[in-house]
Amino acid sequence: MSRIQDAISRRRTFAIISHPDAGKTTLTEKLLLYGGAIQLAGAVKARGERRRARSDWMKVEKERGISVTSSVMTFDYGDCTFNLLDTPGHEDFSEDTYRTLTAVDSAVMVLDSAKGIEGQTRKLFEVCRMRDVPIVTFVNKLDREGMDPFELLDQVEQELQLEVTPGSWPIGMGKTFRGSYDLLNEQLMLMHRDPARDKERKTEGLVCEGLDDPKIDQFLDESQAGQLREEVEMARGLCAEFDRPSYLEGNLTPVYFGSALNNFGVQTLLDALVDMAPPPRPQPTKERQVEPSEEKVTGFVFKIQANMDPKHRDRLAFIRLCSGEFERGMKLHHPRSGKALNMHNPVLFLAQDRELAEQAFAGDIIGMPNHGNLHIGDALTEGEDLHFTGIPSFAPELLQRVRADDPMRAKHLGRALSQLAEEGAALILKTRLSSDWIVGVAGALQFEVLADRIRTEYNIPVHFESTPFNTARWIDAEDPKELKAFETRNDLQVADDHHDLPVYLAKSAWQLTCAEQDWPQVRFMKTREQIQ
Repeated sequence: MSRIQDAISRRRTFAIISHPDAGKTTLTEKLLLYGGAIQLAGAVKARGERRRARSDWMKVEKERGISVTSSVMTFDYGDCTFNLLDTPGHEDFSEDTYRTLTAVDSAVMVLDSAKGIEGQTRKLFEVCRMRDVPIVTFVNKLDREGMDPFELLDQVEQELQLEVTPGSWPIGMGKTFRGSYDLLNEQLMLMHRDPARDKERKTEGLVCEGLDDPKIDQFLDESQAGQLREEVEMARGLCAEFDRPSYLEGNLTPVYFGSALNNFGVQTLLDALVDMAPPPRPQPTKERQVEPSEEKVTGFVFKIQANMDPKHRDRLAFIRLCSGEFERGMKLHHPRSGKALNMHNPVLFLAQDRELAEQAFAGDIIGMPNHGNLHIGDALTEGEDLHFTGIPSFAPELLQRVRADDPMRAKHLGRALSQLAEEGAALILKTRLSSDWIVGVAGALQFEVLADRIRTEYNIPVHFESTPFNTARWIDAEDPKELKAFETRNDLQVADDHHDLPVYLAKSAWQLTCAEQDWPQVRFMKTREQIQ
């Protein structure tokens, strides 16, 4: 096996998806704890500033206690290097999550044991399904009363049309929760309720010779031991056996039970990702499929983040490497501009903490300081003109006008909005017949977050105002004259995005429908591929 192939085989790049409050950020923290990336699980023991989740580094995230941007964390566990992409759980930030899912090879779906599958979980699952992303399911909060495990498995199977196979089985629930039985490795895993043992990174499993092993009776009372044996036999009879090809195709999900808050089930989940999760997968481009084992470096930008270090007003491009062995200092071809870019200061991440990346391989996520050269969707190669596909932008659901509280800061506001537009955090539009800036977002909470970020990161207090528009669509046509005629006829309702692409602003769904009928040669697009 070559050096590149060996490095790639040890990479696991995955995202965690869930509905808000399912425990995703707590699970992320505990995965970092077990991976040795942090020494203290902040959500459990720390106070003050240390209590903040490691992946929630933005000021607004710390103040509100929610995740509003995707973050990347790289750590080692076992013989593998993990690249964990933590995504916003709140549906108002779904576009950032959708794009992040283009950069991963597998996902962990976190369910609240009391609530099962919720709305945002379902949406994110559908995005994974479109890309055939393999999913491992982690049922969280077993230390609280919740749904029956069989009911949860049935819900996943029926609502998501996904075969299920239990990787572990819970012993009790709520106050009677004792641990779980690892079905694939025949181990009894017991939870420690002693808070003093919270820092322990290893959960010792008791290896059993099957369910009839008398060791089980030594650690569980008669009732729990009997219930465990009965339920596991029933689960094995009702559920499909684990089949890795079916899992890799996105048709089957292994299900694990635990309590991230109590550190339980996290190590079993990590071990499962080591054994099951795929190494970097081939990536599609317009020209061909890129194999991870290719010697030449390729990658694409899936995220731009401004002001990770507010002191330096930086902008960082997040690049998913798709093939080859990357080395610091190499020059990479930028197909969109035709220029060669010097990769002098690439970084690896632990949320907002960084370290210089001397080398990286397919599957790794690196960051590059960006001064406006790189856009979301851009490719980087060692000379070949490639254009990666499947990196979407979505038309916003809500539109509002934004103004600086101080009119003298209007020009500075334009620069701030341009940088935020590069991130893909919002669609920023400049109307043609006025100097108005219109912001389009997926959810109302984004307006609050954007106002907070513009105030704290750029020192520009702003306010949002209503607009007469409620729908936006990118417009295009085969015949440039037809597009020009439409723009001229509707000049009061045409704006330009930060790529200078024309956008039609409709005042109602009815008006949009009329425009589509009156101008059949004009395309009104709700989604579009990122410009490359």
